[in-house]
Amino acid sequence: MSYLVRRLAFMVPLLAVISFAAFALIRLAPGGPFDREREVPPEIERQLNRRYHLDQPVWRQYLHYLGGLACGDLGPSMRYRNHTVNEIIAAGLPVTLTIGFLAFGLALGAGIPLGFYASIQRGRTFDHVASLLALLAICTPTFVAGPVLVMLFGVKLRWLPVALWESPAHVVLPVLTLGIYFAGRVARLMREGMLQTLHASFIVTARAKGLSEGRIFWRHAFPLGVLPVVSYSGPLLADLLTGSFVVENLFQLPGIGVFLVNSSLNRDYTMVVGLVLLYAVLLLVLNLAVDLGYAVLDPRVRHG
Repeated sequence: MSYLVRRLAFMVPLLAVISFAAFALIRLAPGGPFDREREVPPEIERQLNRRYHLDQPVWRQYLHYLGGLACGDLGPSMRYRNHTVNEIIAAGLPVTLTIGFLAFGLALGAGIPLGFYASIQRGRTFDHVASLLALLAICTPTFVAGPVLVMLFGVKLRWLPVALWESPAHVVLPVLTLGIYFAGRVARLMREGMLQTLHASFIVTARAKGLSEGRIFWRHAFPLGVLPVVSYSGPLLADLLTGSFVVENLFQLPGIGVFLVNSSLNRDYTMVVGLVLLYAVLLLVLNLAVDLGYAVLDPRVRHG
């Protein structure tokens, strides 16, 4: 319990550092949030700067932002007028989380069994086929897999819709596009983790005691063989959530990944900082969950 409290307390100053870094770096980039607007009179430009506190020193702007952040207010968007960052995140986050978690389930649901059975049949036909499939998945980036799946299942076969977010069928292609690559990564990690575990001395002892192969594989080897996948699952889910902007752009989905890209290009300061903080919180929480899960699976690891 003390470990959990310490980790949660450490998140507060870490998020403060992340927010300051994002706040400062986006302002170092050339251009401003209103540079792409049509030419406006100087008085209107001054009013816009005053409304968003851009006429103040950067340190004062940051203190003002921290005051709103302490109350859970991420501020107004500078490009999407009459909308706050909170409102935009509330509208787009469910879409991004849905795609990310479904792709996460696909990666684990396909990668773990593939790597597990490849390891227990090492050197046989299934092992070679599974390794080839995993390698092909790893070598196929999302911006290549997406158009191929669209052409095959959307254009040629007409089985699935290729864009928008209107029904459960619209989820299939984005999830496949995002999850195939990571399923290959998980399969490779699972296979290597199982192979290392199956050569351990306690596995030899278990066989010498006459335990069945099924009991050895599932009861003794699997909990340790899956540990590399558990360690990777936190960064994996973070990659799925942060890397979904390619899929969202490809399939025209209303997630927050699109807003992150567009806001960076448009210098929407408050939107960029808000989304960076959101991704940071998700990453920290996921890493904490992975550390706790690791301790449950491996008795040798205990958090004081």
